[in-house]
Amino acid sequence: MWFKNIRAYRLTSPFELSAEQLGEQLGQRVFEPCGKTQALSMGWVSPLGPASEALAHAAGGRLLIKLKREEKLLPSTVVREQLDEKVAEIEAEQARKVYRKERLTLKDEIVQDCLPRAFTRSGAVFAYIDTRSNWVFVDAASAARAEELLNLLRECIGSFPVVLPQVNNAPVDTMTGWIAHQSLPDDFTLGEECELRELGEEGGIVRCRGVDLLSEEVETHLNAGKQVARLALCWEERVKLVLAEDLCLRRLKFSEELMKENEDIPEADDAARLDADFALMSDAITGLQERVIALFGGEAE
Repeated sequence: MWFKNIRAYRLTSPFELSAEQLGEQLGQRVFEPCGKTQALSMGWVSPLGPASEALAHAAGGRLLIKLKREEKLLPSTVVREQLDEKVAEIEAEQARKVYRKERLTLKDEIVQDCLPRAFTRSGAVFAYIDTRSNWVFVDAASAARAEELLNLLRECIGSFPVVLPQVNNAPVDTMTGWIAHQSLPDDFTLGEECELRELGEEGGIVRCRGVDLLSEEVETHLNAGKQVARLALCWEERVKLVLAEDLCLRRLKFSEELMKENEDIPEADDAARLDADFALMSDAITGLQERVIALFGGEAE
């Protein structure tokens, strides 16, 4: 349950639903596996695991939810090969050309025929709503996956007004300054990874891993005009992360000391352990997010 990525969204109005009310609304779209000819299925499952029926879990003013996603794996090469064979067969037998509209119809028929036999792949996305600080945190590196969860949530509860946070100072300029001037904030330490980009849509990209980010090698790239778009950091020796220019926090790794704080809870008591871990994790994430926003001059109005 410990989040690996964070995409944060700001609630533009207070979230008023209780865990029970939210769970009832999410019950409209409980997860069901893909049907025979269904390419994708999404729905809500209990964040507490299969032993629980609760679709929302509350702890300290924060509501934890979980979206499950299942999709059929149908390689495009397989569809294309079958389509080419079918087109060639029609053109040979009927002595005519198969045009685009008919090709699309044939392709749809092939997909529908193959879907019942296709393998499936499933995954899940956690999120929590912090009703005290008006944040929503989605455990997704991809913006598309985060939006899937938010859109389905809107379908269930009718309205869920959120926006991406905007900051006063450009993250790229600020992160570049940290490296160029070797002046990182006191509560952060540098990792050994960064992504440097040239200005412009077609600018070059340099990815550095396992290197001293204050080395002459990195300095040379900065002097050539590249800027820091992603940067590996550690916050208060509690959370390692890669901070991106879009404010996404990737590859979170919580310290062993933090994760061991609940070791006194018996392993057999899964619900109590998850509840305690969620409280620990959400405290750290909300605190980290607020700090990241402050690093870039606070939220823009």
